Amino acid sequence: MVVTLEGRDLTFGYRDRVVGRGLSLALRTGEALALLGPNGGGKTTLLRTLLGLLPPRAGEVLIDGAPLGARSGRERARLIAYVPQSHASTFAFTVRTMVLMGRSAHGNLFGAPSAQDRAVAERSLERFAILHLAERPYTTLSGGERQLVLLARALAQEPQFVVLDEPTASLDFGNQGKVTSEIRALAAAGHGVLFTTHDPNQALRCADRALLLRNGERIADGPVREVVTQPRLEALYGSAVETLTDTASGASAFLPR
Repeated sequence: MVVTLEGRDLTFGYRDRVVGRGLSLALRTGEALALLGPNGGGKTTLLRTLLGLLPPRAGEVLIDGAPLGARSGRERARLIAYVPQSHASTFAFTVRTMVLMGRSAHGNLFGAPSAQDRAVAERSLERFAILHLAERPYTTLSGGERQLVLLARALAQEPQFVVLDEPTASLDFGNQGKVTSEIRALAAAGHGVLFTTHDPNQALRCADRALLLRNGERIADGPVREVVTQPRLEALYGSAVETLTDTASGASAFLPR
């Protein structure tokens, strides 16, 4: 069954500042949507609104046609997992404990994890090749290692939707490839994936659709190869863009000029 996460006619922002107005979007399970735009353009604020972390100033957020705000926090956690750009923990939880926290949406928050919870957490650790870090304190990890732990925790939630804010920003080259492949794998497995990125080439590789956002306004949205083009990228970022095309495959890549 296809489930849709939808923002309808959203005005979003903060108590003292509106970031965007009149924006609508929909993400279905089984597809990946890339959100591109310059710094300060409203990407993270829009994500936080779709997650229910910020209330819409106007409009509404729906899951499967029902208001997101009518659901409890634990119900939301079973539906949507969020991976922020960065995360600092005050307590030195082990990596295994951090990933197990993703299972709290499926059981008693204060009860002992079940055998099923532990099995799901172990699979998530293995999936991101961080099982060897399982007993390390999260606070001792590098930024890239922490990002992989947060991805494993999100996967352990077994959500319908995964929302990622610049998921490869702190990762080395090899782990960037692992995460971009995982985005495609999540969509192929039936999850809806929404991610922000500054790299149009990453959007082309990972996403089915793209939405270009500047100053809280939609520049374009639609199938990724129709939306992520040189003219639109130049309009989005206000700078010249160079297109590289492989003559054998016809695939294109973009570089700032």
